[in-house]
Amino acid sequence: MQFLQDGEFERLGSSRTLRTDVRIIAATNRDLKRAVGEGRFRDDLYYRLAVFPIEVPPLRVRQSDIRPLTLYFISRHNAKHGKSVNEIPEATMAALEAYDWPGNVRELENLIERGLILSPGRTLRIDAAALNQHSAVSSATVAGVPTSGKRSAEPSRTGTLEDIEWAHIVATLESCGWKVKGRGNAAERLGLNEATLRSRMKKLGIKRPRQ
Repeated sequence: MQFLQDGEFERLGSSRTLRTDVRIIAATNRDLKRAVGEGRFRDDLYYRLAVFPIEVPPLRVRQSDIRPLTLYFISRHNAKHGKSVNEIPEATMAALEAYDWPGNVRELENLIERGLILSPGRTLRIDAAALNQHSAVSSATVAGVPTSGKRSAEPSRTGTLEDIEWAHIVATLESCGWKVKGRGNAAERLGLNEATLRSRMKKLGIKRPRQ
């Protein structure tokens, strides 16, 4: 404490006081002010550290940062893994921007690196399950998915990536008359091949509604 207060300290076993001119930079993902109020963090230490506090909002409220961060992480890990990924399907980017990111930037980087390693070509492929396994989902209902199992066409911002992917694929299919192949088909708009789209539709339980 004396070191933080006065910049003075004594080496172990010595009675000589030394002075130093340093700055302490501390980072945490906890709300220290609340922790002080709840008696879970020393108030004297907090006020010695909080000379110039900088609060960085979580990634979930910085949606505009997700695209440039994704591009940066792709470039960084391309070099690391000897890959040449340089394309991101808009459906993938839309899903990344809609996800809640409880793990913030570290979770985004890990997901991008994992997807890049598993992508066989130049297009980034991310499996929805990679995010769903981290999502806290209520046993009674998922955001945008009532207990009946029928999904809403417009899931909320806090829904899982799989819900968002479901809604995006359905919206794309509806916009092109449920065409999976042929000119102007949904697979083409989603940046997928026909077999991949049919596989995703089967996994997500997407079926063309009866006329």
